[in-house]
Amino acid sequence: MSNFTHLHVHSEYSLLDGLSKISKIIKKTKEFGQSAVALTDHGGMYGAIDFYKKATKEDIKPIIGCEVYVATKSRLDRQRQDASHLVLLAKDYQGYQNLMKLSTLAHTEGFYYKPR
Repeated sequence: MSNFTHLHVHSEYSLLDGLSKISKIIKKTKEFGQSAVALTDHGGMYGAIDFYKKATKEDIKPIIGCEVYVATKSRLDRQRQDASHLVLLAKDYQGYQNLMKLSTLAHTEGFYYKPR
């Protein structure tokens, strides 16, 4: 097994940025002899459950993450801002819950052009 792990991978759930189907990501990870891979779609975690199920079924360690948009000032501001990107990875179940909370707040309170 290769010691290399991709920690920044987008799937078809990453709108206008990702193309790969989750099943193909898992297949390629296995073909390359890697034991783990991360899913870090833009602004959301829509593929996390599908990714987790397919990865564990193939004995690949799933690392669930998200590439979030960080607002320059506040996510509550209603003016167009250049948002920086930040990749967040969940270490454990508590981390997964924290990512879900951040993603939910970004969509329900901070959405202005993008979930911030």
